[in-house]
Amino acid sequence: GINAEYGGPERAGVVNIYHPQACMTFEGQKFEGQQAIGTKLLGLPFKVVKHVLTTVDIQLIPGQEAYLLMVIGQLKTDDDPPHGFSQVFTIFKINGQHVIVNDVFRLALHNG
Repeated sequence: GINAEYGGPERAGVVNIYHPQACMTFEGQKFEGQQAIGTKLLGLPFKVVKHVLTTVDIQLIPGQEAYLLMVIGQLKTDDDPPHGFSQVFTIFKINGQHVIVNDVFRLALHNG
């Protein structure tokens, strides 16, 4: 799952790792459902993105076949300078497949 999200520039297939009723908050904007998330991800205004992961922390969600993940790293889009980011996921095993149910993404920008 995570390799699919961070593994390369191909965004079209990423939507398939989200649950149909998944919820994503991207820079404070909320998107509900696989289709809305896919529309947002495919509409991002860059051609190439490269992620460099610094840390990935994983916790098992008790009583579920599910995980909470926190990812910190840097991303570089097209010719822009690298930016820090953080992303938190919940991943559940549903019908034999691991899918993202929740996703919160923020660039590490200081606006003060």
